[in-house]
Amino acid sequence: MLTIGVLAIPELKLMSLAALSVFQAANSVSGGRAYEIRLVSERGGMVPTNAGFGVSTEALDAAVFDTFILGAFTGKSAGSAQLLDFVRRSAGSARRVASFCTGVFVLAEAGLLAERRVTTHWLNVADLEARFPDLRVETDRIFVNDGEVWTSAGMTASIDMALALVEADLGQATAREVARRMLLDRRRLGAQPQASRLIDLEPKSDRIQRALDFARLNLREMLSITQLAEIARLSPRQFSRAFHAELGLPPAKAIERLRADAARVMLAQGRHSLEVIAAETGFADRERMRRAFLRVYGRNPQDFRRATRALALA
Repeated sequence: MLTIGVLAIPELKLMSLAALSVFQAANSVSGGRAYEIRLVSERGGMVPTNAGFGVSTEALDAAVFDTFILGAFTGKSAGSAQLLDFVRRSAGSARRVASFCTGVFVLAEAGLLAERRVTTHWLNVADLEARFPDLRVETDRIFVNDGEVWTSAGMTASIDMALALVEADLGQATAREVARRMLLDRRRLGAQPQASRLIDLEPKSDRIQRALDFARLNLREMLSITQLAEIARLSPRQFSRAFHAELGLPPAKAIERLRADAARVMLAQGRHSLEVIAAETGFADRERMRRAFLRVYGRNPQDFRRATRALALA
C-alpha cells in the first residue's frame, strides 16, 4: 500500500480534496487498498477551508510517505519555520513530492525546487517567477513532472495530475478506468494548455454566442460569414459589425484562433499527424495551419510538437 501524505494549510482549497478522490477511486478499481491517504497539518485538528468549514487533520509527526503532496491554499507562504522544516523532512524521505496549484510556493520556499521545471495556475505564474527566479516555470501546462517532483495548475488540473500519478503507479488501464468511473470525458496530458482561446472570446449578446458555439463545434466546416450570420439570425453585414463590436476582431480572425487552439490541444495529445490535425480543425492543409500558428502564437506547429515530446522525455 502506498501512503499519500497531504499537507493542509489554513484556507485549504477544496479542489485539493476533489483531486484526492482519484486515489480513492483507484482503490475501488484495483480491488484492494492501493493507497492510504493521510491529511496532516502543523498542529492537527480542524483546518479551515476556503469554503468556510473545516477538515479534520493529523498533527505533523515523523511518518514517512510514499508521496508527499502540498495542498492548494489561498496564501502563498508557509507561515512558519516549523512547517517549512516538516516539508523538507517529509519531502526528503518521500519517493516523490507534488503540489496542487499554490502548494508550489511552499515547496519553493522550503528550497526544494531550485532549477526544477514547475507550473502553477496562470494567475500565479508572474508572482512565482518574481519570488523564485531560480525556478523554470512552465507558464502554459496543466501539470509538470520533473523527476520525482510533480506540480499542477489549479482546479481540474489537480485531478489530471492525480490521474497521471495513478497511471505511474498502477498502469494506464487502471488510470483509464478511474477516469471512466469519475465521468471524465477524456484524460488530459500535462502538456495541454491551461487556457483556451475560446475563454478570451466573451460576446455580450446571445446571438453572437450562438454563432461562436456553432463554430467551436463545427471547425471542420468552412464557416462562412453567411452561415454564421444565419445562426445568429442577422444579415451578414449586421453580423460582421456586431461581432467586431462585441469581440474586437472580425469573425475570420476569431475562427482562426479557435482552430489554432483546437489544433494545439491535438498536438499536445501527440496521437495524430500534422495533416490529420489540419483537416480535423478546418485548416485544410498543414501549410495553412502553419501560417495561422505563426500569426496566433508566433511559433509553428512543429515547434509545439517538439517541445511537447521533449518535455515528455525530460
